[in-house]
Amino acid sequence: MHLAPRTKNRTFRLLNKQIIMGRPPTLPLKKKDGWYLEIRNKGAKSGTVLIRDTEDAMQLAGRLYQNTKDVILLGEHWNGKRVDDPKKKKKA
Repeated sequence: MHLAPRTKNRTFRLLNKQIIMGRPPTLPLKKKDGWYLEIRNKGAKSGTVLIRDTEDAMQLAGRLYQNTKDVILLGEHWNGKRVDDPKKKKKA
């Protein structure tokens, strides 16, 4: 760190640098494209999210874990957002 000489008020100045204090800001993670399902131990509050490329692969993984774990199908995500199926939407 390069410091300028002391000034009359006995403080140091950084030359062409800023002091950054605290934690750097973090952005929320963007979800990858694919089909998501969450697997948790029975009675647990949180679990592990699995990503599969196709809906069939997601269904197969869900069936694989359904006997010993709680499986929650989260659906398809594209460009970081959940894709809503227009067939499932009901107009009010």
